[in-house]
Amino acid sequence: MIVTIDGPAGTGKSTAARRLAARLGFEFLNTGAMYRAVALACLERNIRVGDQTDVAELSSGLTIQFRQQAVWLDGHNVTDRIRAADVTEAASIVASNPRVRERLVDLQRKCADGVDLVTEGRDQGTVVFPAAECKIYLTASAEERTRRRQLELESQGQAVDWEALLEEIQQRDYRDETRSCSPLRPADDAVLVDSSALSADEVLDALLNLVEQRLPRRT
Repeated sequence: MIVTIDGPAGTGKSTAARRLAARLGFEFLNTGAMYRAVALACLERNIRVGDQTDVAELSSGLTIQFRQQAVWLDGHNVTDRIRAADVTEAASIVASNPRVRERLVDLQRKCADGVDLVTEGRDQGTVVFPAAECKIYLTASAEERTRRRQLELESQGQAVDWEALLEEIQQRDYRDETRSCSPLRPADDAVLVDSSALSADEVLDALLNLVEQRLPRRT
């Protein structure tokens, strides 16, 4: 069974998907981390993220793995580094690159071969796994997502201006929703879950309920 969780940045997709997979005993795939890893590689090599040709060529030679609850790029644990503000901004631009998406979509589909999977991202239910048995679109207000991101950055010792961060999130939403390649939108058969006023536990309970309604009956 495949469960897709799509939605904009800051809705808690990664946390919710990881916890849901653990409760169900499914594998977990964080596709956003893949694009962040490519973005980090660009920054480390001084490759301009807007140069689609150079970024695509770089991505084709990268090794991105998920091991021990961590993200590994070419053999290095980059779990913490890819959450930094500069990588977050660059990842949104990298994700609009059609050739990068083509390569990573292929990797994502291979991850689902023969396993039960919870996968989260921007286009999992619309492009990568259109036949998934359970599709969820997790959303939240831009203001609430800004608050959450601000708290996350402050916990890492980074002081950020709330208004500037809100504008950054709104700009990222616009890029994700208007890009020509795999734009962010709910799948026609996705269930919308608004997490604005929900705790992490309440979000998990809501997702579990949706998945359990669609689990195939075992005899």
